Amino acid sequence: MEKKIFYDVYEVMAMLTISKSHAYKIIRELNRDLREQGYMTITGKVSCKYFDEKFYGLQTA
Repeated sequence: MEKKIFYDVYEVMAMLTISKSHAYKIIRELNRDLREQGYMTITGKVSCKYFDEKFYGLQTA
């Protein structure tokens, strides 16, 4: 099985038990941070690694 690279809005909604609009807001904020660091982003999706680091404090290699 392939390792997932991005979470979509529905996965963020489920993990954080929040509304769709709030999930999109969080994705936009995280993607803005990533762009400021020089990374490319995809609208409506967020890097699993970055999301996990920001919300759960997980450091993955």
